[in-house]
Amino acid sequence: MPKRLLKRLLPHHSTIREHKHLRHLGERLHDPNLWHLNRRSVSTATAVGLFVCYLPIPMQMVIAALLAVWLRTNLVIAVSLAFVSNPFTMAPMFYAAYKLGTFILRQPEQELNFELSLEWLTHGLAAVWQPFLLGSFLMGSLLALTGYIAVRLIWRVSVIHKWRTRHAGKR
Repeated sequence: MPKRLLKRLLPHHSTIREHKHLRHLGERLHDPNLWHLNRRSVSTATAVGLFVCYLPIPMQMVIAALLAVWLRTNLVIAVSLAFVSNPFTMAPMFYAAYKLGTFILRQPEQELNFELSLEWLTHGLAAVWQPFLLGSFLMGSLLALTGYIAVRLIWRVSVIHKWRTRHAGKR
């Protein structure tokens, strides 16, 4: 994996530790595992971030940060990947999750006339919550597993390539 590129793109851990909204976390943010860039840390953080982006709840980045701290994996990558779900991508992602849920549960698709109101949330969502939540869980799990495996493979191929290049130069 391009470790140098990641180090250039990600903010330094001291910047995050000293952020005014994060100082209250205290010693938990001083765990070096939250800032390491190694195969385990990046692949697990990728899985966490990609799973959380499919949770149909607000403030997904908080859940990603809590899971990253709990699992002792790279905090910045986990939180960054939670932003895959954003106002532009949320509708197609959640619609695909709903379609997957209806397919697995063998339920007919409901016609949805979305309104941003409390009445729609209580009545309209009641008809689709089971396939929607099942599809979201499955899509999040599948995306997390795919991301985890992809990062592990890319990292391994990159290390093998560097090793072979280094050894070819010595010959």
